[in-house]
Amino acid sequence: MDSLITAAAHALAAGDPLGALKRVALRDDAPALALRGIAMAQLGDLVRAKALLKRAAHAFSPREAVARARCIVAEAEIALVSRDLAWPAKALDAARATLEKHGDRVNAAHARNLEVRRLLLIGHLDEAERRLDGFDPSPLPPASRAAHELAVAGIAIRRLRTGPARAALGLAARAARASGIPALMAEVESASLVLDTPAARLVVRGEERPLLLDEVEALLASGALVVDACRNVVRVADTVVSLATRPVLFALARALAEAWPGDVARSTLIARAFRGKDADESHRARLRVEVGRLRAELRTLADVSATKRGFALAPRRAGEVVVLAPPVEEEHAAVLAFLADGESWSSSALAIALGASSRTVQRALEQLAQAGKVQSFGRGRARRWMTPPLTGFPTILLLPGPLPGY
Repeated sequence: MDSLITAAAHALAAGDPLGALKRVALRDDAPALALRGIAMAQLGDLVRAKALLKRAAHAFSPREAVARARCIVAEAEIALVSRDLAWPAKALDAARATLEKHGDRVNAAHARNLEVRRLLLIGHLDEAERRLDGFDPSPLPPASRAAHELAVAGIAIRRLRTGPARAALGLAARAARASGIPALMAEVESASLVLDTPAARLVVRGEERPLLLDEVEALLASGALVVDACRNVVRVADTVVSLATRPVLFALARALAEAWPGDVARSTLIARAFRGKDADESHRARLRVEVGRLRAELRTLADVSATKRGFALAPRRAGEVVVLAPPVEEEHAAVLAFLADGESWSSSALAIALGASSRTVQRALEQLAQAGKVQSFGRGRARRWMTPPLTGFPTILLLPGPLPGY
């Protein structure tokens, strides 16, 4: 084994890309190309990194299947950080299978974590959980254990299981400290801030206050009737009625919940649900129809009764009615939420993550750009969008060693 390749691989594993480049920057053999690609990725030059890794994958002989698979894993990580969600997931799955077959548990685990992170971004929690189910990270080196626990924490946070999330983040922090890689420690610390940052707003009896994630979890288990404006559902404990595809019904439900135990005037409901300034007889007729539909949807949870001036919500089992609202509400808030991770997104990747059409996302980005809330760079298919940069730690690619060639 080439001593310079070995030294460069150790430098990358320790989070020192410059040290790795000093050893292999002028070499064009396959292992050196792979290491240079990973080093450039860690330094943030993702375009150059991608090109180097492709060259490396082609330069390795067909008998060097493991080395090729490791290059594919590194390419997949670049695609993930670049938010190229259309990158072929089957290629990563095949690379993981090759690595597992040849006993490279470290990079196979890294490939699994990349698969899970992509599934989390596009909201496929069940599949992400299935990929990690029964996997034992204990034999892995600290960097890989930290990445695994971050994936576990990501699933738990999205499932609103704050206890398991804190436990996983604690394990990730210990593993990151054991790895000695500052960027990884910063990434774990940044992920932990989610549990100490307001995740929603509680609106009840005309007053509102911010809620942390564990308070949201407690609220949903409390037995109150919750009109959840984060997911557009109405729920009491484990009984959930989704109105995600019924925006008019959800607007009515939220207006009634915000006014509970009082009622809401018909004119107010018309303005909230139909965005009409002046209510005429056609609006009032439509309101009666939509209230009837809402009453049918919520029949197991609450009744919607008519009053002299409008309608009121009356829960059947719950003792209280509350509204759970996003921490910030504005037009295109979902787009801003994805861009808040600090990475650069293409409009097509945002469309995949949001489950919306590309044109819808493009219009939203153009409006946000005019308001100065997002910015873009590049042109055509290379165009990327992100929020204006803030002071903080960048996410740095880490492909845990052993690295290509090696």
